[in-house]
Amino acid sequence: MEIKQNVALAEYTSWLVGGPAEYFCLPETIEDVKEALLWAQNSKQPVTIFGGGTNVLISDKGVRGLVVCLRRFSGVESKEENGRLVVTAMAGTAKSELLKIFLKQKLAPALFLAGLPGDIGGGVVMNAGVAEAFQPREFVEITDWVEVLRLESNGQFTIQRFTKEQIHWEYRHSKGWQPGVIVRVGISWPVQVDTTILDQVRSANKVRLSKQPLDMPSCGSVFRNPTGHKAAQLIDGAGLKGYTVGGAQVSLKHANFIVNLGEAKATDMWQIIEHVRNTIKQIRNVDLQTEVVRLGDW
Repeated sequence: MEIKQNVALAEYTSWLVGGPAEYFCLPETIEDVKEALLWAQNSKQPVTIFGGGTNVLISDKGVRGLVVCLRRFSGVESKEENGRLVVTAMAGTAKSELLKIFLKQKLAPALFLAGLPGDIGGGVVMNAGVAEAFQPREFVEITDWVEVLRLESNGQFTIQRFTKEQIHWEYRHSKGWQPGVIVRVGISWPVQVDTTILDQVRSANKVRLSKQPLDMPSCGSVFRNPTGHKAAQLIDGAGLKGYTVGGAQVSLKHANFIVNLGEAKATDMWQIIEHVRNTIKQIRNVDLQTEVVRLGDW
């Protein structure tokens, strides 16, 4: 597997911002991932792993060490078993591929998956979900198990399977499976056909297109919804729609989206995030937490 140097990372993120990776690779198999982790261990390089790049903000200065992008680490199999549709997916598989499977079978998870960018591994890490009162609406509801690859200090690899019950699921977060790299995910749902599901997905997508700036580079929702509040309503109520720093802007369409107007820097994005946080704290005494993970040297 090829490990490249000084690779621009902006194109691997949905915000289209960020500096270069000192070292970079695109593994396609578990053996590739092992090779990358061993290389980093032997070279004494830190490792940064990301998938679809939809919830990360990469520093303009870039990321030191080895960046492992799982975009090509994909593949999915499905079968019907004991009245359930059972899916096994590599962690880098796009959620859109999972959506296709559930749509074809006319099953309920298609509805919430249609609103989620990124990959399946990221879906588990973030317990990705939607605000709408769908069922299911979060990854915890469809996930049966995850397999985690670990490189031990003696240079040996282990793969451990965690059942849903062994993972601690929270709002937009999961823990208990770390440390390591999620490599495979087991998903299932009862085979209860809903012939209206395609129309429901079309309708939901139409609503999202009207309310969200899906035609502009963004990371989706930037802030988690605080208990008892909607982040978008707080930001809109503070008059922050349209607030701009450099090439970044609080979306005029949806206040919980920050969009790249074309020439944005990561620092522009972060300045807006900090300004929004400080303003909401000052006006409403509510602490906003990001769904976004910052990577690199800040």
